[in-house]
Amino acid sequence: MKGTRVDHFTYYNPTKVEFGVGKESLIGQHLAEARVKKVLLCYGSDRIKRDGLFDVVTKSLAEKNIQFVLCGGIVSNPVISKVREAISLARLHQVDAILSVGGGSVLDSAKAIAAGVPYTGDVWDLFIGKASIDSALPVFDILTLAATGSEMNSGAVITNEDTKEKFAIQSPLTFPKVSIVNPALMKTVSRDYLVYSAADIIAHAIEGYFTAVDQPRFHSRLVEAIINTVIENTEILLVNPDNYAARAEFAWASTQALNGLIYSGTAGYSYPNHMIEHALSALFNVPHGAGLSVVIPAWMKWYQDRNPLQFERFAQNIFGLKTAEQGIAALENWFNKIGTPTRLAQLGITEAHLPATIDIVLTNAKWFGLADIYTKDVATTILKSAL
Repeated sequence: MKGTRVDHFTYYNPTKVEFGVGKESLIGQHLAEARVKKVLLCYGSDRIKRDGLFDVVTKSLAEKNIQFVLCGGIVSNPVISKVREAISLARLHQVDAILSVGGGSVLDSAKAIAAGVPYTGDVWDLFIGKASIDSALPVFDILTLAATGSEMNSGAVITNEDTKEKFAIQSPLTFPKVSIVNPALMKTVSRDYLVYSAADIIAHAIEGYFTAVDQPRFHSRLVEAIINTVIENTEILLVNPDNYAARAEFAWASTQALNGLIYSGTAGYSYPNHMIEHALSALFNVPHGAGLSVVIPAWMKWYQDRNPLQFERFAQNIFGLKTAEQGIAALENWFNKIGTPTRLAQLGITEAHLPATIDIVLTNAKWFGLADIYTKDVATTILKSAL
């Protein structure tokens, strides 16, 4: 039986969030207040130039006499080779800070770059525990996609494309100093990435909700509020992408799902869905949220007997149903309804791919401290049920 006590905790989150329309024009002011003179401006595609955001940002920088060095081409499922390239660029131009303009992949890269610039060895050392993060350049960001919650946490997940490892760093030094969240900037997000983002946010919320040894009722209610908000507003946005109110609720729910709040006071939680999905996106470069929407129902079916009352609570408070099985089926059906994958086959992954995938899951399980639970047999059972 899992408990509901509030565990002892220290909650620390130093990120300042600027939320609202037009807030991106404040970036120069915030950088100037931090005495930044030159930034490495990281972004993904040229979409930020086509939609006018680039002009707004660079104008704001120019007004405060802040120089910038461009670092574009950061991809979804960001890779360590690009981080290394950006670190060299940042050192060459002696930048004072890293500015991310994009989604979670750009921001995670920015955090890794910030930690890697002052480190004298290879930045991947920080991901494999060979070295610790002792210093980092300050990170600022303007968010264009709500999904990862990276705008208000210290984590960064990067893939080593040579070793097929997808690992994370985390440090008090890698919290963004200022995050600017303008939901209006997100209205051009594609339908696919909207639904993948919904799955990602739900995954962040349910990991502790289901796995914690102690999950306070207050925290369960917070999680349920986040999930219900995501479900409701995803459906609105699929019909009307220009609905600002829905974008705003979706964006803030995304931030709350992984800024530490819903995990403060919980005990003994883990991230098995992310552990498994990281193998999929590292091996097959599938969108993270799409991989999660496949893994989550399969994992829930396997895990439900370990925490039956919480699964029943989920069914009741999210979908108005009675049993754990009904709740799991309802979530899977909702994923199907909105058009995010629920089967490995939809990602082009077949049974022939499972041995290599399971090998990486088992490696991840060691890093996540879950090797005793997620054995080869367990990983095989979960992934086979997702075929």
